[in-house]
Amino acid sequence: MSVTPSSAVVADNTVSGVMRSPRLLARETLAGVITALALIPEVISFSVIAGVDPKVSLIASVVLCLAMSVLGGRPAMVTAAAGSVALVIGPMVHQHGVGYILPAVILAGLIQILFGVTGMARLMRFIPSAVMTGFVNALGILIFFAQVPHFWSKSPLIWGLFALTLLIVLWAPRFIKSVPAPLIAIVLLTVFTVTTGQILPTVGDEGSMSGGLPGLTQLRVPLNLDTLTIIWPCALSIAFVGLMESLLTAKLVDDLTVTPSNKNRESAGLGIANICAGFYGGIAGCAMIGQTIVNVEMGKGRSRVSTFAAGVVLLLLVTALSEVMAKIPMSVLAGIMVIVAVKTFSWHSIQPSTLSTLPVTETLVMLVTVGATVSTDNLAIGVVAGVLAMGLFPRVIRSKKRATEETASPAQEK
Repeated sequence: MSVTPSSAVVADNTVSGVMRSPRLLARETLAGVITALALIPEVISFSVIAGVDPKVSLIASVVLCLAMSVLGGRPAMVTAAAGSVALVIGPMVHQHGVGYILPAVILAGLIQILFGVTGMARLMRFIPSAVMTGFVNALGILIFFAQVPHFWSKSPLIWGLFALTLLIVLWAPRFIKSVPAPLIAIVLLTVFTVTTGQILPTVGDEGSMSGGLPGLTQLRVPLNLDTLTIIWPCALSIAFVGLMESLLTAKLVDDLTVTPSNKNRESAGLGIANICAGFYGGIAGCAMIGQTIVNVEMGKGRSRVSTFAAGVVLLLLVTALSEVMAKIPMSVLAGIMVIVAVKTFSWHSIQPSTLSTLPVTETLVMLVTVGATVSTDNLAIGVVAGVLAMGLFPRVIRSKKRATEETASPAQEK
């Protein structure tokens, strides 16, 4: 059953509505702060996958976050340099060099703009609900296992910080409503480790945290047919993987907030934002579901103000506050992201009562989507596998049923 949001609620979540309310402005700003902090470790790790300097991905994430807070079709959805895009850029960079990223990103952006302008983004609504559930569950699993190296087989102190983070994030909201619990955990535990002189793995250990801003990305390769031959497979992958992840995440946020989004605007906006990020930053991106969950669920962000605030805070952290950001313990951020993973996973989908009432084909499609996504670390492959399975399984079941009936018929005649 669909629920229609009241016009008052929707009005409150507009930029003008938020700016007129000190309470809402504080909520959206604080949501942006914790979202920016949650972006840092993943963006840095994705830069390693893509074969670029961490600063490149961080600056590109600032550009993407700020641009999509204005251009995007889904308020409160966080866009940054994402792992799915890094996975398709990496092979091209390792084979041909970083110089080909800029033309590939520009071509991908143009494809995404075309996708939005022609209205093709609406095709995403035909993705089955079982595939969507598999997509969400796979993301929860991937987010969780990405955090395991930051606390597993580590010292008791790291385990202690990890456990304290979980306790603060889970229990603080019962007593403190005005400040997001993840922000409390990050500030308190970072201050503790710095003042006590504890030597622990920090954000600074993940990559260069030098301050300052880079200049415009220079075009280092000729724009000719040879370059097009090299970049077009990567550009197509960037475009479609980015669109798929962004539009599926937008649909998820629609359901979580019971508010609509403009998928065509999201597609065109993503294309423009990626071109901007290519010229100033150097790499493409798309929606990041883990950080979006941080913003929407943990920070209660509902408007474009929250994502704009996230972009501004990330810019400050990367430049003026880079030394402060470098001191945040990785185990604390890992604890926050583990809770995000648990919140992302659809536990209802694996309850016995749900499994007993759903058609077996939907459960199988969900499992295929999860299996394909987790085994390849590629959300696009998982979604395509799920859609194909949805078309295949009913045919297999019908053919088996027909074979059973044909086998039973001679026996009945006898």
